Amino acid sequence: MLDKVRVILVGTTDQRNIGSAARAMKTMGIHELVLVQPEELPEGKAQALAAGATDVLAKAQIMDSLADALADCQLVLATSARNRTLDWPQLTPREAGEKAVQEGLAGAKVAIVFGREASGLTNEELQMADFHLHIPANPEYSSLNLAMAVQTVCYEVRMAALAAAEAPESVRSSDVEYPLHDDIEGFYAHLERVLGHTGFIIRKHPGMVMTKLRRLFNRARPEKNELNILRGVLSSVERLAPSNEKRSPD
Repeated sequence: MLDKVRVILVGTTDQRNIGSAARAMKTMGIHELVLVQPEELPEGKAQALAAGATDVLAKAQIMDSLADALADCQLVLATSARNRTLDWPQLTPREAGEKAVQEGLAGAKVAIVFGREASGLTNEELQMADFHLHIPANPEYSSLNLAMAVQTVCYEVRMAALAAAEAPESVRSSDVEYPLHDDIEGFYAHLERVLGHTGFIIRKHPGMVMTKLRRLFNRARPEKNELNILRGVLSSVERLAPSNEKRSPD
């Protein structure tokens, strides 16, 4: 099941942190690493910190955007070091490990996303996730470096995987199929387009409406067939609703 887990590091500034993260991953049996717009490529310094995990570095993919890194994933967990202005479904590392294993055993590709060393993930990047993952560290000194955060989360995933391996097959099996992240993003783009046509939102200025709708559907966690139904509903509205472009300027 651990082969279903992808660790994504966004905007890393120091290649040594990439090497340390790769080592943390391998000790927990997780091998798939994706780097999104790293400021330094993992070379000599990263390899030195990776120790025996240079194979993880060698196979690491480098991508231009987080959206590309998430396209084929069905469960996205994004780490957040602080509470944001907009509440989002949130998990502890233990809950995240259990969720990752539950859906991974059902065949889902799981992404765990870590942000920049100094500033973490942006609000826009966090909104791409199904759940936020918060490590409840000491509030008086909650500083965790990147590799420590990766180690903490990967440990919980491994512990959940080991526990699941000992559980009866009836407990581990699941027929639920969730859509790919790329399909979810296509749904949100479709939803925003239709709401613009109907005049519910101003398409150039959707404000917080789309953010709150994302939060609503993330809480609902629609399955693949349910998302197809929602897309069908939107298509039927799109065929019937007059275009708002001719009635009022944006």
